[in-house]
Amino acid sequence: MPPTSVAAPRGAVTAAERSLAPDLARGVMLLVIAVVHAHILHGLAHGGAAPSSAVDTVTSVAVLALGEGRGYPMFAALFGYGLASVHARRAAQGDSWPTARSLIRRRGRWLFVFGILHTLLLFFGDILAVYGLIAMMFAGMLVRGDRRLLAWGAVWAVAGTGVYTLVNNLLVADVEGETQVLAHPLTDIATRAMTWPAMAPLLLVTSVFPFLVGVWAARRGVLTAPERNRALLVRTAAIGIPVGVVGGLPYALISAGVWAGGPGAAAATGWAFMLTGYAGGFGYAALIALVAARVGERRGPVVTALAACGERSMTSYLLQSVAWIVLFAPYMLDLAVRVNGTAAVAMGAGVWAATVVLADVLRRAGIRGPAESALRRLTYGPRHTARGAAAGRPAARR
Repeated sequence: MPPTSVAAPRGAVTAAERSLAPDLARGVMLLVIAVVHAHILHGLAHGGAAPSSAVDTVTSVAVLALGEGRGYPMFAALFGYGLASVHARRAAQGDSWPTARSLIRRRGRWLFVFGILHTLLLFFGDILAVYGLIAMMFAGMLVRGDRRLLAWGAVWAVAGTGVYTLVNNLLVADVEGETQVLAHPLTDIATRAMTWPAMAPLLLVTSVFPFLVGVWAARRGVLTAPERNRALLVRTAAIGIPVGVVGGLPYALISAGVWAGGPGAAAATGWAFMLTGYAGGFGYAALIALVAARVGERRGPVVTALAACGERSMTSYLLQSVAWIVLFAPYMLDLAVRVNGTAAVAMGAGVWAATVVLADVLRRAGIRGPAESALRRLTYGPRHTARGAAAGRPAARR
């Protein structure tokens, strides 16, 4: 990594030091997140009814098999990758493990606060608070050996997806056909507040495994040095992506109303959908890392803009939720009930594209994402934040 002339916060990365692959992966996979969320919100607005046209059916199957349950695992892995990198840098700078652990848990506490506010004000399916809980609860895994790390990961992979599938099937059976459109913002906030205690544990138990895999990958520099890990990345992409698609297809067909299945088939395919989603998410990340290695320093405007979005992924993620309120809430534009499923998914892609453009504008101006800046300030302190921003400006203008 190139040196910088101004000291950044200990353990933090300046703009000039950032690797392309993780940022590019975040930027691209935010498209998956946007499309999936638009699809989910459209479905909720229509009471969970099956698609009403052949085009919408194809769209629904494609979103489920290719996107849902595949984007969040990759982000959880990148979160683990990032925390492991912070710990490695702190250790290289001579900090003790208790000092590094204190920093990581402080970051987790503030992520939790961001996530709670995000849930109350914008979106019921928040992941930031879950990542904050993981940082606080599983920081100790950063110093565990590889064997124990992967063993615990395997336990969480099987048990977490099993618990999620069981509870999700029970919840769906209990509320099927009773979905209501919340026509008042205060009612919406209250409902999200009551939903969070049920949603957060389910997201947490399915996020621990990819988080631990991300820690393992960071120790080998899989994404920050993709050229040295090409064989592993090729295998992961070649196996993971097809497994994710094939494993998700049966559940996608049931959810889209193409295959009747039954309670037993729904449970079995739902569990396979979640478990193979890990493979799909890791496969996508590996493929993007291979692209980043191929691109190297020869970044065109598209790759640069996508990486800028990934560098500001938290801001982009929150802006997506603002867009969902404006576009889909019944007390705003209420478009979810006025367009078909395919149009809603296209709107999701459009929202993502807008965040990419905005991120690139901020990059050209040498401005960090507002959410990232706030989290950095709260984690490292205002003095370190100013130094880190000064170190990043020259790289941002190039």
